[in-house]
Amino acid sequence: MVNEMSEHDERPDGLTQLQATLAGGFKAPMGETLGFHLAEVERGHVVFEGTPDRSVYNPLGSVHGGYAATLLDSACGIATHSALGPDRGHTTLELKVSYLRALSESSGTVRATGRVVSVGKRVAFAEATLIDGEGRLCATATSTLLVFDVAPRARGALQS
Repeated sequence: MVNEMSEHDERPDGLTQLQATLAGGFKAPMGETLGFHLAEVERGHVVFEGTPDRSVYNPLGSVHGGYAATLLDSACGIATHSALGPDRGHTTLELKVSYLRALSESSGTVRATGRVVSVGKRVAFAEATLIDGEGRLCATATSTLLVFDVAPRARGALQS
């Protein structure tokens, strides 16, 4: 059996790829390391969830700002990916994070919600918010992303 797509096969767009990822329960290695996952996906809108614990604390006794930044960057990037067509990719060019409330192991499950602001041929803009388990706003982010063509993948190729 040949494992390549024919010219007549349609390649999945970003939303279709993410819906398959969500349905399959796949977690990116970073998500496994930091204990967060993609919880919801629609075109131009995603939600990541995680429950911070002491493994992500800084020396001052609260959750390291990098944890929040990682969730917000993921939310902005994957929201953008959900709006891309087939054989298109993205990477973060700039991320601005504003920290409003510290996270701790008592913050409960946090939710990073990402939304696309606009997607052009080469550049996309997205924003995200991070709320704690009690619905309090803890951080916000804006992101500028480079959008580019990627080589088509063969059917059955392992996605990273």
